[in-house]
Amino acid sequence: MQLTLLLVAAYLVGSVPFAVVVSRLFGMADPRSYGSGNPGATNVLRSGNKLAAALTLVGDTFKGWLAVFAAANLAPTLELGTIAAPAAGLLAFLGHLFPVFLGFKGGKGVATAAGVLIGASGWLGLATLGVWLGVAFTLRYSSLAALCAALAAPALAFALGLDTYWTLACCAMSALLIWRHKDNIKRLVAGQESRIGSKKKGSSA
Repeated sequence: MQLTLLLVAAYLVGSVPFAVVVSRLFGMADPRSYGSGNPGATNVLRSGNKLAAALTLVGDTFKGWLAVFAAANLAPTLELGTIAAPAAGLLAFLGHLFPVFLGFKGGKGVATAAGVLIGASGWLGLATLGVWLGVAFTLRYSSLAALCAALAAPALAFALGLDTYWTLACCAMSALLIWRHKDNIKRLVAGQESRIGSKKKGSSA
């Protein structure tokens, strides 16, 4: 019962749509109404407001980290075992993808996944971030950077000696990230994917 309550709380934390919240605070258009229509930091950046995009990125990352941090600290007291933290991280990630506050239509989860990985292990977070940054700064495709980081995360978790639950959680997040980027993959193959910092006109751009 305690584990169930913890996972529900993690899901609700992950469901907080920082892209929408920050955009409203800044008096900006709903990020679901322009660009890719994705309520995430990359799409908020297309509005031209870098501060709003940065705050969205921080918020989405923080909620992933918070779910893992809280679960890891509560697990010993509540005798929940080592599954609690990776399970909470996965539920926070699912909350971002399918947020109850947005009718279960959320973002792609890159920043939240990063927060989860940082919560799991600082080295895992840094290594995965390094993969993302390397691809993003070299090729300037946020989606391609996310896909490469997603593919690398499970292998890095295993290489760094994280337990089986964390490796499985990374595999699940990786699979979901790739699935959420299926349209981006099609555009990358067709040479139509927008680069970081570019502005889209219309949701079908």
